[in-house]
Amino acid sequence: MSKEPVRVLVTGAAVLGLNDLRFGVIMKIFIFYIAAVDKLHGSRETYSNTVQSSLGQIGYALVPMIARGVMLGPEQPVILHMLDIPPAAEALNGVKMELVDAAFPLLKGVVATTDVVEACTGVNVAVMVGGFPRKEGMERKDVMTKNVSIYKSQASALEKHAAANCKVLVVANPANTNALILKEYAPSIPEKNITCLTRLDHNRALGQISERLNVQVCDVKNVIIWGNHSSTQYPDVNHAVVKTPSGEKPVRQLVANDEWLNGEFITTVQQRGAAIIKARKLSSALSAASAACDHIRDWVLGTPEGTWVSMGVYSDGSYNVPAGLIYSFPVTCLNGQWKIVQGLSIDEFSRKKLDLTAQELSEEKSLAYSCLS
Repeated sequence: MSKEPVRVLVTGAAVLGLNDLRFGVIMKIFIFYIAAVDKLHGSRETYSNTVQSSLGQIGYALVPMIARGVMLGPEQPVILHMLDIPPAAEALNGVKMELVDAAFPLLKGVVATTDVVEACTGVNVAVMVGGFPRKEGMERKDVMTKNVSIYKSQASALEKHAAANCKVLVVANPANTNALILKEYAPSIPEKNITCLTRLDHNRALGQISERLNVQVCDVKNVIIWGNHSSTQYPDVNHAVVKTPSGEKPVRQLVANDEWLNGEFITTVQQRGAAIIKARKLSSALSAASAACDHIRDWVLGTPEGTWVSMGVYSDGSYNVPAGLIYSFPVTCLNGQWKIVQGLSIDEFSRKKLDLTAQELSEEKSLAYSCLS
């Protein structure tokens, strides 16, 4: 079996206290560029992942995960491309040295560059981890204007230099709407190939159920994150199950506490990011990098039979969610394609939650499009 290395592009810049550079802000952006895997012929072609911002916490956590095979599997060689802005070039080279020193068996090469064309040419998977954060005193529209500018520029680079089948994962907040803007300015990339990260929220929900029931997290499955990657997201356990010695049991039956499931559980998952910032004075990095790997791995390699995951994807109107939003749904993945799980029952409590987060996304969309003009 041929095992050609996969080129992995990692792009991004850290916030260094500089206010205005080429894109109006210094960004931390991951772009994973992955060439297609020819399963029919049993070959493993070159995958390229780009991680933007070697200095960013998520990027620094993510790069070794890619090199170890966490994203693409333990048999898939990779060539890692790292893109950053010129002020971070020295630090970027330092990360390259560390990657070489780590002697990862799957890592077949490292390219560290500040040239976006060199980094993005031919990329097949892009993970965008950077954006402009909201600062004290900033209006919502000011933040949106900054991010529209960033994602318009990044979309242009992908549009010109990425492969036609490029898969995109947006992590930077507001992730759903940033993904929508990127879609607007990269029309040659299919809408099904542009997604945002809600897998971190999905994994947080799994963790909370695991701890509550004192079971292994791998025995819990089919939670759902609906909607926006924000405090309006709806963590739903109505269809989730736990593997037990006597078979799969519904989470709601085992927890046997609707007050907790409809209250504290939801708010804990919604506000987990803020709780981590309060505890460690820094945002989630390790868990976000791990979730990004989970997202891409399942998208490229497929979800286990009988299991779904949460992904922010382009709405087709399923579950009465307005079409044209990037909205988190339960999905299954097969042969590099995701598919929204259909036919799940939605009770009145859940309906209100789904509509609330859809309303927020519609408002964000309107605001973003006003910034475009």
